[in-house]
Amino acid sequence: MSILSKWLKKQPKKQNDNYRQWLDPYKPKDLMFQRDYQENLSRIRGELGNSVDLTIREVKIGGTPGALIYIDGLVDGKGISDYLLEMIMEPKPLVQETDFFQLVIDKIVAIGSIKTIEKWDDMYHWLLSGCTIIFLDGYNKAISCETRGGELRAISEPTQQLSIRGPKDSFTETIRTNTALIRRRIKSPNLWIEPLKIGTVTETDVAIMYVKGIVNEKIVEEVKKRLKRINIDAILDSGYVEQFIEDKTFTSFPTTYHTERPDVVTSQLVEGRVAIVVDGSPFVLTVPALFVQFFQAPDDYYSRVDLSTSIRLLRILAFLIALIGPSIYIAATTFHQEMIPTTLAIAIAAQRENVPFPAFVEALGMEIVFEILREAGLRLPRAVGQAVSIVGALVIGQAAVQASIISPVMVIVVSITAIANFSTPVFAMAISARLLRFALMVLAAFIGFYGIMIGLILMAIHLCSLRSFGVPYMSPLAPFDPENQQDVFIRFPLWGFKARPKNISKGNIVRTGSNQKPEPPQQNGGNQS
Repeated sequence: MSILSKWLKKQPKKQNDNYRQWLDPYKPKDLMFQRDYQENLSRIRGELGNSVDLTIREVKIGGTPGALIYIDGLVDGKGISDYLLEMIMEPKPLVQETDFFQLVIDKIVAIGSIKTIEKWDDMYHWLLSGCTIIFLDGYNKAISCETRGGELRAISEPTQQLSIRGPKDSFTETIRTNTALIRRRIKSPNLWIEPLKIGTVTETDVAIMYVKGIVNEKIVEEVKKRLKRINIDAILDSGYVEQFIEDKTFTSFPTTYHTERPDVVTSQLVEGRVAIVVDGSPFVLTVPALFVQFFQAPDDYYSRVDLSTSIRLLRILAFLIALIGPSIYIAATTFHQEMIPTTLAIAIAAQRENVPFPAFVEALGMEIVFEILREAGLRLPRAVGQAVSIVGALVIGQAAVQASIISPVMVIVVSITAIANFSTPVFAMAISARLLRFALMVLAAFIGFYGIMIGLILMAIHLCSLRSFGVPYMSPLAPFDPENQQDVFIRFPLWGFKARPKNISKGNIVRTGSNQKPEPPQQNGGNQS
């Protein structure tokens, strides 16, 4: 046993060593540039494998040989022509100065953002990020010019979190566009953006956003700690980051919130949360995430209190139906027939007279078939996906009833359950209900309503044990906080949000001023003043 434990302790270190050796060929061995720019160009061509998108334009700047290097497709070609090549090639008298390198930066390069780089790893990062690199003969440093461009997706309407009333813009795959969408809404110098790079091969840009003075600094430090701890070769989407920073992996409930709507991220930032923006992903993560947060839709805050509250309560009811709907039917028809009204029980028994399977097998088969149809509708082309899923469900359901494989009541139960599942605003929470539904069906098939209650109690215990960056997942319900119930089941008016959630924000918790309740104008003698 001791030999096995020693071997297991040595394995991770051995794997890490192999991992570093695999990455070594990608890292430049010499840190500094050569003064002969031709040697630098030769090295760049060799390390990039003479790639077809590598563009090298050799020029003379004030009589000094040099070169412009950029990656075709990542840069703005018009900007390079107008603000670099045209300015460099335009004949103009140059004042003789001792520092010609600084003269080029100050008087020739007409680009807003310029950096002086002296190391190879910095040069490769900016080159592969869409910048143009300028080398001058005789200098062991280079100039990085901000020329990012290329074909980018335009800002469009959200495709998942739709709203009837509210902003219609959504995030894109460009990190700078996403941060700008949030910056346009929060015009405060306290909105801080801290950059990170994750991924040893992709070197994906990641931005941490929070409002200084409102956010809990401990949460910010925890976010930084978890992000810096990530050691992986590639980050292709925010979902990669989400799996590394979540508090608990083996749970069906999401402990981080992701959204494609800038207005949702903005509202959560001003509550004291932290946003994580990943380059290449149109979904932004916000932490900490609470259970009640997944039932709050953007429309709730753009509509009247009575309308938004009633719809939210309906949404919670639909989640419960999607969770325990088939289980209640299985338990009632299998163990607790006395709880069903006599007329309804006779009608159900008459419909199930020729069905050869018990209620559990009947429900399980229908649920699995419906999940297959739903997945097929998602993967098929958009033009035919919805038609195939709807027509397939109707045809299969009707044929199964006529063949006496399932009863018509079961078709109704499964259909209502599926429709209720679509009412959940966040897709991640809807998936949780879909998974837990099968576990509750098994418990209901064995011990009826007692099994459903046991399953719900275990689920409640599990939810109360979860944390999201140190914040209880079920707060402000458990532990119960009477001061933070303005936005749980019943949404208070906006002027009723006196303070931010105390379990999230530890800074300035004052949200609205005094005397914000709207009142009719004062009347004097029957006339409005």
